Amino acid sequence: MNNISLPIIFLVLAVVVLVFGFGVVWLNRRKPAAPVVQRATPIAKAAVVEEVAVTEVVAVVEKASVRDRLSKARSAFGGAVTSVLTRSEISDTTWDELEEALLRADVGVRVAQELMQPLRARVKSKEIVSPQQLIDALRQDMSAHLVSTDRELRFDATIEGPNIWLMVGVNGAGKTTSIGKISAQQTALGRTVMMAAGDTFRAAAGEQLATWAERSGAEIIRGAEGGDPSSVIFDAVQAANARNIDLVLADTAGRLQSNTNLMEELRKVRRVAEKGAGTVTEVLLVIDATTGQNGLSQARVFAEATQVTGVVLTKLDGSAKGGIVFAIETELGIPIKLVGLGETITDLVAFNPIEFVDALF
Repeated sequence: MNNISLPIIFLVLAVVVLVFGFGVVWLNRRKPAAPVVQRATPIAKAAVVEEVAVTEVVAVVEKASVRDRLSKARSAFGGAVTSVLTRSEISDTTWDELEEALLRADVGVRVAQELMQPLRARVKSKEIVSPQQLIDALRQDMSAHLVSTDRELRFDATIEGPNIWLMVGVNGAGKTTSIGKISAQQTALGRTVMMAAGDTFRAAAGEQLATWAERSGAEIIRGAEGGDPSSVIFDAVQAANARNIDLVLADTAGRLQSNTNLMEELRKVRRVAEKGAGTVTEVLLVIDATTGQNGLSQARVFAEATQVTGVVLTKLDGSAKGGIVFAIETELGIPIKLVGLGETITDLVAFNPIEFVDALF
């Protein structure tokens, strides 16, 4: 009996062990898995921010050259130059093409004649014998028409009270925008600036100027819409003087009921501006280069009324009529001081006559 029962006992024990093992496995599977906790590896935020900042500084966008910006003016004038250079000699056709190109570029009849007559004499005397010599001489003469002019913006640090720069010109020429860009430039030079929103007759002119004041770090004095422009400018000059501000940039009206009314208003603005604590050291006429000879007419009228000291020629990059530069300076004796070559705040630049003439060829 003992011999029979012993194997049976072992068999029963083996079955019990197997059943117990399966039971443990089955129970473990029914239990929810315990969450696995992992420590997050800290991210070096400062390092990432610093890396991005360095990338932004290094990624410098190359600014387009003056030659690139004046491609429209060059295409209008350069075709004639190319045609002349393809010929082996100087003929009547050569003179016709050059004169036509100068007139298309809006240099004006007077300036075109002043440029062509000396060249004709030099060709006749055999001083110039080839088309290449003729083009080189024309380039030199065009530069000579422009290089003898003082183009510095007048800022007198010795006067008591602020310098006043009046900005005049017809609506749409870019007067308010030019004020904003000039303000940014003067602020970068370390001068403090006050803007005077004197164009009270144009809707939203004050808001536009206020936006530029904020962008350029200037202060601004505004008046009621339709109010007296002279009063606004006078108040701005007085406020600038009280706050020891260096420069007042005064916007003015660009359109009234008639030209006569506008010119009378601008004369009044000029008189009133100098009655306060400041001194008018610049009257800058803003002209849209795309208007061509119309810009010359504007310059003539504004110069008589406001004693214009310099011209800001805007939108020169979009014009094929860059010859207006010669017409304004030769016929009126008013220097081009700044030119607009794009939309950004740094695209209003000092006029360089040599660079300008070279860009036309």
